[in-house]
Amino acid sequence: MTKQSMLLGLASLALIGAMVAPKAILAYKGDPNVKGPNYTVDRHEAMQKAFETRDYNTWKGLMSGQGRVSLVINVENFSKFAEAHELAEQGKIAEANAIRSELGLGNGSGSGRGTGCGMNR
Repeated sequence: MTKQSMLLGLASLALIGAMVAPKAILAYKGDPNVKGPNYTVDRHEAMQKAFETRDYNTWKGLMSGQGRVSLVINVENFSKFAEAHELAEQGKIAEANAIRSELGLGNGSGSGRGTGCGMNR
């Protein structure tokens, strides 16, 4: 095997990895049907209850300062954020993304002014 063919092979693997990895890493963001890396049943149930009852303080505690979303969402806009969560759960992704964009968050695909939703983290 020549040095050139080895480099070409490595470059091909790197390209394939670059195309596949971001989708796998970002899949859960903005999609309540995909479990995030910090998912546990207990945390999910607590998060769901926080969204249902519009309990910002519980949500904030569960987020523990994780991600940009914890910097953008505050007590004043949490109700709107919870609405986006509910819309996403209903499959109304475009509507949820419109609210997320309005709040200054990305749509989960890495675009927008930030990523991450704090829904399944």
